[in-house]
Amino acid sequence: MDFNIIRAARAVLHVQDLEASRKFYVDALGFIETESDDQHIYLRGLEEHNHHSLVLKKEKEPGIEVISYKVQSDGDLEILAKFFDDKGLKTKWVEEGKQKAMGRTLRIQDVSGLPVEFFAKMDVVERMLQRYDLYKGARVQRIDHFNCMVEDVQKAYDFYINELGFACSEYTSAEDNQIWAAWLHRKPSVHDVAFMNGNGPRLHHIGFWLGEPMSLIHTCDVLASMGYTASIERGPGRHGLSNAFFLYLRDPDGHRIELYNGDYLTSDPDFEPIRWDINDKRRQTFWGHEAPDCWFNEASHVLDIDSGKPIEIREPKLKKRKPTFVI
Repeated sequence: MDFNIIRAARAVLHVQDLEASRKFYVDALGFIETESDDQHIYLRGLEEHNHHSLVLKKEKEPGIEVISYKVQSDGDLEILAKFFDDKGLKTKWVEEGKQKAMGRTLRIQDVSGLPVEFFAKMDVVERMLQRYDLYKGARVQRIDHFNCMVEDVQKAYDFYINELGFACSEYTSAEDNQIWAAWLHRKPSVHDVAFMNGNGPRLHHIGFWLGEPMSLIHTCDVLASMGYTASIERGPGRHGLSNAFFLYLRDPDGHRIELYNGDYLTSDPDFEPIRWDINDKRRQTFWGHEAPDCWFNEASHVLDIDSGKPIEIREPKLKKRKPTFVI
């Protein structure tokens, strides 16, 4: 590839009530509020040096405006624009100054219909990693990954691996070797994006990295003390896939956030993807309680990069299966 995609870097969520969102993300979870106005809140984790990794944007209906990847340089954006144009995919430039703290960005609707953005430039701010006096709530460190429900996982897998230069760390397949889910990465960890079989395109969750497992436990205590017990959807527990210690939360608009710790290095050139059989009970839950049906069925709507309207949701090509869990 003639371009260098570095990592998952930010997301723009549409929310209905900025104050309700601030109470959840800043007061309860401990995100750093870099900046805000009457239409936006810009958030980052404690170790992040870029202006933000999460934008909460006030709109009438919840939705996912875009998920974003950082690239090496502005030149990569030009190469990517030609690449996507040649593939016949919808593209849109957003010029520098149109988005807070952002340079020029390229937005595309990918092969699954997901709204994806690429950027090279974002304003730099102070890292708060050693400002331990500011640690509260989940002590969120950084954005880690996106998990997306798509109708055709194989199609997404082939495009991101063969065309965009992602690598696979782990995947789930059945007896016929059809891929049900895949964990793909550019940075040297388990994933920057995962694709899972389901009604899509939709965003299942955004994963944020925490420094140590006890931060997840502490988060549960904080959320309960602040009246957010019902926001805890699943966990804490450990995935077989990725080895992650996890906690899934729903924000005031229903967007799903994963708090995440415990994956591993994937940078070695001889690393081989790990295959999980779809009937292996440990793949989704190595240990922990059974996931509720909403975890499999509910996700955030994604938006068209031009009209801003929700993308039509399609049934998956593979039959949906709910795993049997162990406690």
